Amino acid sequence: MSTTNKVQVRVGSLADMGNRFAGAWNRAASGKKVSETHVTFLDVQTMLDALSPRRLDLLRHVRQHGAGSVRALSQALQRDYKNVHKDVALLEAAGLLQRDGRKLTAPWDELQANVSLMAAT
Repeated sequence: MSTTNKVQVRVGSLADMGNRFAGAWNRAASGKKVSETHVTFLDVQTMLDALSPRRLDLLRHVRQHGAGSVRALSQALQRDYKNVHKDVALLEAAGLLQRDGRKLTAPWDELQANVSLMAAT
C-alpha cells in the first residue's frame, strides 16, 4: 500500500505553530512515529497569494517533472524568468519547494489547505 506525501497548509498564529511543534515533539519523545508536515501562514490573504493559480501550476509542474533550474522551469512553463524566480523564492521560503543546488523539487503529492472559521483573522 503506497502512502501519499501530504503537506498541511493552514492559517494560524505563532502560538498555533508552537503548540503543533510541542505536540509532535512530545509524541516523538514518547516513542510514537511522527510523520507530518505543516506550513502555516499568519493570515488568509497571505496564504491565498502564495497559493495563486500560477504558483499551484508551478508546484504541479515541479512535482511531476522536476526542474533543473529556475531558468529551465520558466522555459517549460513558458513564463517570464523574473516572475518564475519570484514565485520560486516565495514557495521555497514557505517550505513548499525544496532546492538542492539549482535543482528544484516539490516533494508533496498532496497539499491540504485549512482555514478555520473560528480563528481570528
